[in-house]
Amino acid sequence: MAAGLRLGPVLRYVDGNGGGRATVWAETDRPCTAEVRCADGAGGETRTFQVAGHHYALVQVTGLTPGSTTPYEVLLDGLPVWPPADSRHPPSTITTPDPGDDAGGGDGLRVTFGSCRWSAPPGDGKDPVGPDALDKLAARLAADPTDVRPDVLLLLGDQVYADETSAATRRRLAARRDLSEPPGAQVADYEEYTYLYDESWQDSGVRWLLSTVPSCMIFDDHDVVDDWNTSAAWVADMRRTGWWRERILSGLMSYWVYQHLGNLSPDELDADPLYAAVRAAPDGTDVLRRFAEEADADPASVRWSYRRDFGRTRLLMVDTRAGRVLDERHRAMLDEAEERWLREEALADRAGCDHLLIGTSLPWLLPPLMHDAEAWNAALCRGARGARWARFSEAVRRKVDLEHWSAFPESFERLARLLAEAGSGPDAPATVCVLSGDVHHAYVAEPVWREAAPRSRVLQLTCSPVHNRIPGSLRRGFRFGWSGAGRVLGRVLRRHGRVGRPVVEWRRTGGPWFGNQLMTLTLRGRSARLRLEHAREGGGLVTVREEAVTPEA
Repeated sequence: MAAGLRLGPVLRYVDGNGGGRATVWAETDRPCTAEVRCADGAGGETRTFQVAGHHYALVQVTGLTPGSTTPYEVLLDGLPVWPPADSRHPPSTITTPDPGDDAGGGDGLRVTFGSCRWSAPPGDGKDPVGPDALDKLAARLAADPTDVRPDVLLLLGDQVYADETSAATRRRLAARRDLSEPPGAQVADYEEYTYLYDESWQDSGVRWLLSTVPSCMIFDDHDVVDDWNTSAAWVADMRRTGWWRERILSGLMSYWVYQHLGNLSPDELDADPLYAAVRAAPDGTDVLRRFAEEADADPASVRWSYRRDFGRTRLLMVDTRAGRVLDERHRAMLDEAEERWLREEALADRAGCDHLLIGTSLPWLLPPLMHDAEAWNAALCRGARGARWARFSEAVRRKVDLEHWSAFPESFERLARLLAEAGSGPDAPATVCVLSGDVHHAYVAEPVWREAAPRSRVLQLTCSPVHNRIPGSLRRGFRFGWSGAGRVLGRVLRRHGRVGRPVVEWRRTGGPWFGNQLMTLTLRGRSARLRLEHAREGGGLVTVREEAVTPEA
């Protein structure tokens, strides 16, 4: 029986410096040789590898012509399987940059980003969380192949929701186990994680979009469970349950297969001993499981963060979940090695960087009341007001998700200083932008520096969700968090927690905006423009804000 394509193709890496290479990920229904064949003669092939009874391929495509757009097809054991014969979408293509461009010539580099995409829209058209912004983007681009496409799509966390499954997924879970037993209607193991990716990536529009727009991904809490790694006490409580170990190992294994591998360049893949070991094994499950066990036991042994270069634009995608240091006396968003890596990459060869993008699922700058509440809570959990307040504050931390950068005050301040340093001096980039999601609304915030301001324009750009909801009470809460009264309440909390002023102040220059949405940065030379688009019921994507971030070139 001929091999079939279960999921994908997903275009992941495209060489941002004109090197003529790309990677395409796919899941097949049996072992086979997967091949990508491009119309211009470029291509590549590889044998699938196996994990937990599933078969995957990450094809390295070489020989692409710089500065070109070429259609491609996918073949399994020599037989074409993509595009489907009945496809209503344009051909899937790979677009490579012109090495003469500086990520700034021509139409510029278009970076579209967002986070928090719950499930795919149901087939009956009754979507409980409103229109899917990613689906709307796919529909627009498919309807007009000449429309300007993103050069890269940044998915900043919660690509799947392991703890909030759809009705369709719950029916699949119920068919294999008793949902009255923990973890109930949440996913339990690797096989059930595959259901989430099936549901999210088999949507026909999104499937085509991911096949033709390169993507970079990083996880957030719902990819594993809500509030993942909130505190050491939280971890201890989870490890006492009977279901958590399988959940965390399966979450890390599936993330490595479905998301992390595609973040790596061909050179990084060739140098990765884990990737080599999984591919070499007849069944890579045990190899990958041992890796996940080590990553869970010693988070510092793994680096999920990575760097991508797009001409003169540098992207640093930072893991703010798995590598946290949770000792209350030494809490840190990043462990020592991870923080050192971020600093080195942010400051390296600044003369060759016009725009520095820091991708972190969690916003650095929050509504001021929310920031102060998290700093207050962190101080009380450390014991600033005694043991009773510490116990109370741990319960509050979990109840209302007080776990962003501001809940790690020293990490917040070190990141602020790093951004200022990266943006200072004659070789500073034009912009230093922190791109985030998580908080189910969008906004633009700009730090107000107490000392000499950096030369670069530094911004917090937050865009969330792509496809989810936010209750009205939280909308009102976020609006209050940005208000003058909210700032006053925040100062009261800081005084109670004996917390000093943050190292920077900041002001909101756009938002808050609510709804399913995507944000796009267009970078041309040393200029930058920002656009926010909302998904409208019965319509497409509607621009609600567009502005220059820097003076136009």
